[in-house]
Amino acid sequence: MQNTGNEKKSKKSNLSLAIFVIAVVIISINLVSLFFPSLIIILSSGSEIQDDPFEQGPWITPFLVANVPLLVFGILYYKKKLPQFILNSIKFIRNFEISPNVTAIVFAAIIFSYIGLTMTEVLLKEEKVFGDFDRVKKTIEKWPFNQTKAEALFHRHVGSLFLKISQEVFDNFKVTPFLGSIALLALTYFFTVKITKKRFAGIVAMVFLFQSFTFYSFDTIASYPNFWGLFYLLSLYLLYFRWPLSPISYVASLLSKPLTAPYLPLLMFFTYRANISRKRKINFTITWIAIVGVAVAVLLISGIDVGGGITTGKLGFDWDEFWFGFTAWNSQLRFDTIFLLFVLPLAVVLYITARNGITIADAILVQITGIIFVMPLLASLTTFDLHPYRYVPLMNFFAIGVATLLAKKSSNGGEDIEN
Repeated sequence: MQNTGNEKKSKKSNLSLAIFVIAVVIISINLVSLFFPSLIIILSSGSEIQDDPFEQGPWITPFLVANVPLLVFGILYYKKKLPQFILNSIKFIRNFEISPNVTAIVFAAIIFSYIGLTMTEVLLKEEKVFGDFDRVKKTIEKWPFNQTKAEALFHRHVGSLFLKISQEVFDNFKVTPFLGSIALLALTYFFTVKITKKRFAGIVAMVFLFQSFTFYSFDTIASYPNFWGLFYLLSLYLLYFRWPLSPISYVASLLSKPLTAPYLPLLMFFTYRANISRKRKINFTITWIAIVGVAVAVLLISGIDVGGGITTGKLGFDWDEFWFGFTAWNSQLRFDTIFLLFVLPLAVVLYITARNGITIADAILVQITGIIFVMPLLASLTTFDLHPYRYVPLMNFFAIGVATLLAKKSSNGGEDIEN
């Protein structure tokens, strides 16, 4: 029996190591474009471009300044070479918890601060200038009537519904995207508390999401609302309570924006790592096999274009677009300084956290890595372009990942529930 337990522990450790290696490789390739902006483009284009491939970008110095001391600090910490008062301070922070009453006050303060900072933008009604807004507006005006058969069968019905409500009830396209962003901020707290068993960790996750430039830039935009990210996170959260609702929430995310379709393997791995009953995991997996089978059959038979040429015979693999997809951070995430400077150290510490027994850290690292990798993959396989709003879920799970470092040692993604 003891040998069996050791074998299981060894397998989990090997899986954690494999996840960590993949994460470091994928994150490092993206970071290359920050340090040497031309390198990936030149290598993928052959000799067509004559620029210096090792011309340094503006991020290499800040990255080294932030991470070299952090690396030295980390080594000294794990070798217990730091002064005792620093070790005690770190232990205090890791074990720190706040009372329910204080949590409620801080939670409300964050939510109302966000509302106060954003309300003026919502009340102005003017939509920021995005090329897709005219198309979105025309779609909402005719939804759900006057649609073609293909549009009626597969369309962004959930997103269209919320935008229709926003326009018809409030005469303002921004209201429901704004409410959706408030809900995402709040759900980030509840989800983090569930997987870490610490209220303080939930507050930390909220703060890190709140400070994200990418989140704040697209929180009220009707062209790119956050409904899809909200329902995806909700699908993970519902695994712990009413698992049959989890697939429904995931489908709602797809019908808000099909970009979460490649996230299904991430959701399945989260299910595998989550501390829920084996029976629940099996039932959930069977349910998804059935749903995916039916969905694929419908799409293949109908031939409906869900975007990007996926079902119309235009799907292919473009290596140039694939490698170009790894250069997007330099332009599209350049204002998310904390993410760019610390995403690699976060991957390292999440791996260590998982090795220390909190295996839900693996699941969060897979979410971060998977979402990063999906971007160049979509660019190479479809006709989709890369846009900054598609990184909002990445900022969300980065915030959750930071908070996961504060998880209780007994925490492994929530209590095991049998039903």
